[in-house]
Amino acid sequence: MNIREGLIPTALGSAVTATGYALKQKRGTNKMIANTVFGFGLAHMVLGVIDLATHRR
Repeated sequence: MNIREGLIPTALGSAVTATGYALKQKRGTNKMIANTVFGFGLAHMVLGVIDLATHRR
């Protein structure tokens, strides 16, 4: 099985970003934690996309 480099961090970042967004929408959660999870997911997405762009075949 051949998986492109950067695809896993991009997919993981999408899932974490969606989780952070859901936490931001919920009223009872700590906003700092929700923003941290959201930012962590965005960082993974950006780094994964950079890997995908630089390691084209």
